[in-house]
Amino acid sequence: MADAKVQLKEVYPIPEAAKKKAWVSGRDAYDKLWKRSVEEPDKFWAEIAEQQVTWFKKWDKVIDYNFNIKKGPIYVKFFEGGKLNVSYNCLDRHLEKRGNQVAIQWEGNEPGEEKAITYKMLHEEVCKFANVLKANGVTKGDRVVLYMPMVPELGIAALACSRIGAVHGIVFGGFSADALRDRIVNCDAKVLVV
Repeated sequence: MADAKVQLKEVYPIPEAAKKKAWVSGRDAYDKLWKRSVEEPDKFWAEIAEQQVTWFKKWDKVIDYNFNIKKGPIYVKFFEGGKLNVSYNCLDRHLEKRGNQVAIQWEGNEPGEEKAITYKMLHEEVCKFANVLKANGVTKGDRVVLYMPMVPELGIAALACSRIGAVHGIVFGGFSADALRDRIVNCDAKVLVV
């Protein structure tokens, strides 16, 4: 049965308003983008990076890689030498035009349990929590483990880590104490956020 092709009889057209805002207008456009990304990866990713990301320092090289073990260790490097801040790219650069727009629409498990958080509100909360992390000795390069349920505060904590240059790791809240301990020890976490 796994080999059988599913034949869909119903077609749901994409609303015109959504089509106009789409990054990719259809299958042909997708195929063209994919082909270019494979044939000219340096040019393709450089254009995407220049259009979509705010850089504090432009990269020296778009992509460098080795997939041949005979030539040395296997590696892939993107935008080597470049400097950016994920938190800035997710929040700050959108504040002027989208500050009052909803950035996170969250619904909990219980009826009526919901939050709408604008870019401005999210920015404020991320900055506050970044200051909490700094006040607790977290600095650039430190590791922080986030052991939280799927709540907006998880995203706030992750963006706060990025804002100050700390590395965060999210551990699923259903893991056992032993599994959590192992992850804290293995990454040499400075702080655990619960």
